[in-house]
Amino acid sequence: MDHIPLGVSQLDAIIGGGVPSGNVVLLAGESGAGAREFCYTSVMMNALVNADEELFDLHYGQLGSSATPPPEIHYISFTAGESYLRREISYTMDEEVVETAGDHVHFHDLSAEYFQLSPIPREWYLGEATRLQDLGERHNRESLMNALGDTLSEHAPGNLVVIDSLTDLVASISEEMSWADISMLVKGLGKAVHEWGGLVLVHVSTEALSETELGVLKGATDGTLLFDWESGGSKRARTMVVQEFRGVLSQLESENIIQFETEINESGLDVSDVRKIR
Repeated sequence: MDHIPLGVSQLDAIIGGGVPSGNVVLLAGESGAGAREFCYTSVMMNALVNADEELFDLHYGQLGSSATPPPEIHYISFTAGESYLRREISYTMDEEVVETAGDHVHFHDLSAEYFQLSPIPREWYLGEATRLQDLGERHNRESLMNALGDTLSEHAPGNLVVIDSLTDLVASISEEMSWADISMLVKGLGKAVHEWGGLVLVHVSTEALSETELGVLKGATDGTLLFDWESGGSKRARTMVVQEFRGVLSQLESENIIQFETEINESGLDVSDVRKIR
């Protein structure tokens, strides 16, 4: 079975090149603890494989023998467009990497659907071309869930997709969208991706969820990477714990590995220290 690289070189090396195709992985964590940086690293490194082999070798190294990069990389955001995301990623990663790899990433901005029923002025979230349209006359606006579902159905099969972020959906819970809708979406996505192949990474903030809600999302996905801040002495360190990872966790446990310290450098997020199970 082919493995799709996560884009974090040392982690990929430990788990045999990447994640088996057909998986949905939950990236959950505190603000700034590394979950979103993991998303950025994953899309940029997978895009860089074909964009610039020399630059990829410099920032990632060699792919594992069983690793096969996805043919397409898609980044779905509910509140941000491509220019904003490129700028944010450049704060984390080397600008040359972002410029080179970014042209091979397909960005999907669902801001129009996300904000359409809110009191937010349209000019805050719509591009110039869309602002020129009389959106008030449109009778076929897609709901947010429909827009997300259509985007996934069209682009997820066989590819790498990042959903950033499920937290935005949680914040939108109302009469139109409930927590049950969100959990059902993730469960349905897991079933679909098993048929489609490819890899979907779903980002969510743990601060927006109850323990029960986080548990539901863990159970609905194939694997969970939990990002946290850990204080020790005078330092705060980012940590990443691998949980509930079918097809991967057994490899980690065979090496007595369960928790990683991480660092963020010009190549994005990487594993800096491996901790043994106690």
